[in-house]
Amino acid sequence: MAHRRVDDPLTLHLGHEELVIRRRYETLSIINDFLIAIWFLLGSILFLYPSLAQPAAWMFIIGSFQFLIRPTLRLISHLHLQRMPESSWER
Repeated sequence: MAHRRVDDPLTLHLGHEELVIRRRYETLSIINDFLIAIWFLLGSILFLYPSLAQPAAWMFIIGSFQFLIRPTLRLISHLHLQRMPESSWER
């Protein structure tokens, strides 16, 4: 049975194309950073209109929550557990 390492690429086949994702946790962190930027940008724009202050505040809350995801992804990437193959010593 072949064991995959965390750094092995993840390949998604899309018709005749394939998407190869290397360093999955780093990729997730980058996507998370883009989402944080979008939430804060939209929240800032909505705060320009007093009637939209409540949705703007929620966007800031969502963006702030995603700031918690960033260090969580980094920690998980450093602590990723991998199943080790059985050795003859365990039998």
